[in-house]
Amino acid sequence: MPFRINGPYPDVLVTHGRCTDALPYHDRFRLLRFFFSCFVSNCFSFFCSEQLYMQMADVMVKEGWKEAGYEYVCIDDCWPSHERDAKGRLQADPNRFPGGIKKLADYIHSKGLKLGIYADVGKNTCAGYPGSLGYYETDAQTFADWDVDLLKFDGCFMDRTLIAEGYMNMSKALNKTGRSILYSCEWPLEAVLGLNSPNYTAIREYCNHWRNFNDIFDSWSSIKTILEWTASNQKIIVPAAGPGGWNDPDMLVIGNFGLSHDQQQSQMALWAIMAAPLLMSNDLRDICPRSKELLQNRMIIAINQDPLGRQGYHTLMDFDVWERPLFGNRLAIAIMNQQELGGPRRFPISAVPGWKICVPQCNVTQILPQYKELGVQSHQKELVLSVNPTGTTLLTFTPLSSNLRKLHWNNTAVQTEHTHL
Repeated sequence: MPFRINGPYPDVLVTHGRCTDALPYHDRFRLLRFFFSCFVSNCFSFFCSEQLYMQMADVMVKEGWKEAGYEYVCIDDCWPSHERDAKGRLQADPNRFPGGIKKLADYIHSKGLKLGIYADVGKNTCAGYPGSLGYYETDAQTFADWDVDLLKFDGCFMDRTLIAEGYMNMSKALNKTGRSILYSCEWPLEAVLGLNSPNYTAIREYCNHWRNFNDIFDSWSSIKTILEWTASNQKIIVPAAGPGGWNDPDMLVIGNFGLSHDQQQSQMALWAIMAAPLLMSNDLRDICPRSKELLQNRMIIAINQDPLGRQGYHTLMDFDVWERPLFGNRLAIAIMNQQELGGPRRFPISAVPGWKICVPQCNVTQILPQYKELGVQSHQKELVLSVNPTGTTLLTFTPLSSNLRKLHWNNTAVQTEHTHL
C-alpha cells in the first residue's frame, strides 16, 4: 500500500472485539473500542514520540474522550529502530521513544486506556523500517511482553501470493502468546492489489477488522470514493461483518482541515451506519469545539456500537440513503445530499426503503444535523427533510406496533441498492 502522508497526529479508535481461540468467550462479542497514531510524514520529529502519546492519553482522560468510549492510543509506522537487537527483536527508536514501548504501555494503562502498535507482514514497513516477515512469532511475543493491546498489521514489501499465509501466521503467533491482542489486518486490500479475490471467510476467522480499500485522505473526494467503493461491493463485504470482525473504511479525518462541518457530519454518520472502527486521526490538544462535540456524540456512537452488530447497506441512489438495522427492530437511516453546489435539497422520508417498518406508526428521532424529536409519524404522513449539499441527516425509526415487521436485510436492502429516487 502507498506511503502514508495524511498528517502528524496519533489515531484514537473505537473498534470491536477479537474473535480468536486465545480469548475467553465473552471477549469475542465485545463491541466498544477507540484509536490514535503517528504518520510517516513526521517520522523524524517530535510528532512521533513517546511524549506525544503520553500527552494524547492525558487529553483523552481530561477532555471526555475516554468517557465517550475512546479506548486505544495507537502508534503507527516509524516507531522502531532501523535495526533489530542482538536477539532479533524489534526495538523502539531510542531518541523518540527513550523509555521503550513497555514504559509507554504502562503509562497508557495507568490512564485506563490501551496501547496499539504498528507492524508489517512483509520484509519492511511501508516507511522502510523492519517488517515481521520471518519473525512473526518473535514479534508477537515481543508485543505481548510489552503489554501491547492491539496490532495494526500492514501489507507492504510482501509477495502478494503469500499475503494470506502471512496474515494467518501472525494471527496464530498472537494467539500463541496467550495475551488478548486485537488484530487489525490489510489482508483484503493487499489481495485486491494483487488481483486476487479476498476470502472473507478466512479473513474473518483470523482478523478482528480489516481494510478493504485505499487509504483515506483529508478531503471530501477521498471520502466519496470510499463510500462509492463500499456501496458497489456491499454484497460481498457486508455479510462478513459482525461481532468479532468488522470492515474498516479507514480513519475519521474529522477535526482537521479538509472537510466542511457538513462533510464531517456525513463521515461520522456513514461510519456509524457501516459499523466501522471509529479511528480518529487528529490533534486532540487543539480540536475545534464543533468537531469535538460531533466525535463525542453519544447517540451516533450508540448507533456505531449497536449490540445487534449488523453493518448497514446503501439502499437508494440520487440522494444517498444508507440504512442499518438496530437492536429492538429499530432502524438507523443516513440521508446524504450528494450535490456539492446550490442550496439544501428536500427529501420525502417516505422514499426511504425502510420506511415500511413505520406501518402503522413509528417514532422518528433526528440526530444530525442537530438533535430533534420528530415525534410519532404515520406511514402515510409526508414528512419532508431539508439536507445541505454534501451534508447528511441521520435518523432513527422506532416502530410503534405490537405486531412489529421484521426487516429481511440480506434480501430486500441489497436488492434495492440501485434504486433511484
